[in-house]
Amino acid sequence: MVSKIENRFKPDYAVPPGVTLAETLEALGMSQADLAARTGRPKKTINEIIKGKAAITPETALQFERVMGAPASFWNNLERDYRETLARLEEQQHLQKYGDWLGQIPLKAMIKQGWVEACDNQVQQIQAVCRFLGVASPEQWQNMQRGAAVAFRQSRAFKSDPGAVAAWLRKGELQAQQIECAPYRATRFKAVLSDVRALTVESPDTFAPQLAEQCASAGMAVVFVPELPKLRASGATRWLTPNKALIQLSLRYKTDDQLWFTFFHEAGHILLHGKRDVFLEGDDAHGDKEHEANKFAANTLIPPADLAQFEKEGDYGEAAIRRLASRLGIAPGIVVGRLQHEGKLEWNECNDLKVRLTWADETHG
Repeated sequence: MVSKIENRFKPDYAVPPGVTLAETLEALGMSQADLAARTGRPKKTINEIIKGKAAITPETALQFERVMGAPASFWNNLERDYRETLARLEEQQHLQKYGDWLGQIPLKAMIKQGWVEACDNQVQQIQAVCRFLGVASPEQWQNMQRGAAVAFRQSRAFKSDPGAVAAWLRKGELQAQQIECAPYRATRFKAVLSDVRALTVESPDTFAPQLAEQCASAGMAVVFVPELPKLRASGATRWLTPNKALIQLSLRYKTDDQLWFTFFHEAGHILLHGKRDVFLEGDDAHGDKEHEANKFAANTLIPPADLAQFEKEGDYGEAAIRRLASRLGIAPGIVVGRLQHEGKLEWNECNDLKVRLTWADETHG
């Protein structure tokens, strides 16, 4: 339906219904005064309709139907199309001043990803971006950015570009709208998380659909959206409705330990924190909540008692790591990532136990 509407001919001029009315009167041999007398409309009103100064109302359209034969819907459609074209032309003129706004959006990357179409002119491109973002105009987007309340994990070392963040989050929202979820239940989600730990040993082809299906059964839409330039965010959480939450993942770090830690971090926000909270990593106002989410992820993946026993034994070799991972039912790369974070391993040690993740269309060697 959308493609049919978008591909419909859109003239760059507006033809008042009065032009057709004048042609009809001429074909019928009827004067404006005759039409006024037959419809009971003032002659001035008929003249203003012909000149495009007055609109054809539904009542007038019915009178024209009885007097001239053409159905009321014909006259109503002429009027509607004329007003719509006028509004479209006025909008195009208004949008011409927002050419610089496109510079705030990672447009090239969005076109490359197929999120928006490449357009022939600037105004059409602005309209295409607005359709993707779900806003009527750049002004509304700017207003929404000032009042945005979205939780997302972001590296403390970099500052993400607001346009990239908005585009990435919007894509996640659009994907989540296609996922049918049961109403959110915390008890069900906790049970799902226990099952999800076992998916960490599976390949993306296996874990991705199962992760989405299991989380949807608990009211949680999980989507994977490629990172955009200047985004630098590995995950996001937010509530789309009171009964449907969203976890969005970007594969920013592209290893299995980082992916799963990010997922369980976002799950921690869902379970531990409010539905309207804003979480920005490094934001002093929410530092405690970020710490809580980190702790939740770490302890869910590797229970503290198991980690303490492992560290007590003091063997951090690959074989010992594999044994612990097997006993816990998780990927060995997750153990490596935790030991590196704890300072038990150097950042370049045992990385061959991590699984590198790529998007299907990537061609890295």
